[in-house]
Amino acid sequence: MQKLSNLDGKYENFRWFFTSNNILVVGGKSDEQNEFILKNYLKPDYIVMHTSAPGSPFCVIQSDNPNKKDLEEAGIFCACFSQQWKLGKKVIEIDVFKGEQIYKTASMKTGTFGVRVGKKTIKVKPELVLVIQNGKLRAVPKTTKQEKLAEIKQGLLTKEQASERISRIIRNKYHFPISKDEILSAIPSNKLSVK
Repeated sequence: MQKLSNLDGKYENFRWFFTSNNILVVGGKSDEQNEFILKNYLKPDYIVMHTSAPGSPFCVIQSDNPNKKDLEEAGIFCACFSQQWKLGKKVIEIDVFKGEQIYKTASMKTGTFGVRVGKKTIKVKPELVLVIQNGKLRAVPKTTKQEKLAEIKQGLLTKEQASERISRIIRNKYHFPISKDEILSAIPSNKLSVK
């Protein structure tokens, strides 16, 4: 893997989580990060995911051989950080393709790529749970084996309101402090409900 220059070489600077099979999935938070991830985290045989509609991270599964559960979990993660989440879509279509199918032309803007024929599409329900992975709070698909601190679905709360509710749940039920920045970094932006 190449050094990530100004981003310190850490996948933690991006959207990330580990699947139930402990496979790292990395996605971008912006057009610039999407561009960077596809140039630095992608191999020809790696699976990439993006919502069928515009406005999502490119999520790269860091494995040559993910199984069906890894694919589903990565698809849910991709969906939950997309425009489709904000639009309240209850089922979100995710395009699934390999790194070797991606291309870029000089006329394409930052963070935009083309995909050659052969992509597949899966449908997922956008629901997450909060867990601790590698010592950090992460919003991950519900199928995870780790202890679930809270559930996140689509709703009416702003990201700020949701973070306050999550902070209260973790402080009152689990009795450990967690920073607001860590919560904000882990959860989707806006249109949230927290249990």
